[in-house]
Amino acid sequence: MNEANSILERLFSLQGKAALITGASGGIGRALAVGLAEAGAAVAIHGRSQEQLEETHRLVENTGGKAVVIAAELGDLEAAQRLIKETHQAFGSLDILINCAGMNRRKSAAEATPDDFDTIMAANLRSLYFLCQAAYPLMRDAGGGKIINIGSITSTYGLGGVSVYGMTKSAVGQLTKTLAVEWAKDNIQVNCLAPGFIVTPLTETSVWGDEMRRNWLLSRIPAKRPGQPEELVGMALLMAAPASSYLTGQLITIDGGFLAGGWWDQE
Repeated sequence: MNEANSILERLFSLQGKAALITGASGGIGRALAVGLAEAGAAVAIHGRSQEQLEETHRLVENTGGKAVVIAAELGDLEAAQRLIKETHQAFGSLDILINCAGMNRRKSAAEATPDDFDTIMAANLRSLYFLCQAAYPLMRDAGGGKIINIGSITSTYGLGGVSVYGMTKSAVGQLTKTLAVEWAKDNIQVNCLAPGFIVTPLTETSVWGDEMRRNWLLSRIPAKRPGQPEELVGMALLMAAPASSYLTGQLITIDGGFLAGGWWDQE
C-alpha cells in the first residue's frame, strides 16, 4: 500500500464500524447507506416500507457490504430503543447513527393543523431526539461514536409554506450543538448535514416537477442544477470517519451555493 492509500485508510475507512441509518428506504437515506457500506461499515437500514428497504439491502450487498433491515414506525421512545437494540444485537456495536428519517406537509402557518404539527414534530424531532438518547450509553461505553443528524437548508433559511418542517429542522441544528457540548467528554462527535434542494422521490414531483418552483430554484442556485443524493455521501463519510475526530457541533449545508448568495441583477 502506498503512502496516499495508507492515509486514506487511516482517516476515512469505516472497516469494522457499525452504523444505523434511519429513513434508508430511498432518497438520501439510501444513498448514505450504500456509501457507508462501500467505505466498509456494516449498516442497519431503517424505514417503513419493507419492499423499499429490501431494494436498499440489495444495493448494499452489491457493494460487498453487510446490512440488516429494520422496518418500523418511529415516534416514541420504545421504537427508538428497539432500533438501537436491534442494531447492536446484529453487529455487536453501534459506532455511527445517521438520523435521516423525516417528513413534511407543505402548508402555510395559517393552514397547519394540530395534527400536522404533531405528526411532523414526532417524525422529524421527537424520534431523532430519543434515538440519540438511546444510542448515547452504547457509544459512551465503547469509547466514542459519531452521530450525524440530517437537517435541511431550512435549518437556517426561512422558506414560506413549510413552517412546521422548518421549525423542526432548525431545532435539529440547535440540538446537534447541545449534544456536541454534552457528549464531547465521551469522544462522541455530533454534527448536522443540511441538504439543499435535492432530487428525491419526495421532491421529484412536488418541487422539481412544479415549473414555478423549479424555475425559482434554478434562478437562485449558483450551480444552476438540483443536487443528487449521492452528492451528500462525501460529507457524511467525513462526519462518520476518524478524519473528523475534532469536528463536532457543526451544521454544514450542501446546496450548490444557494446560501452563499447571488446576482442582484440576474434572475
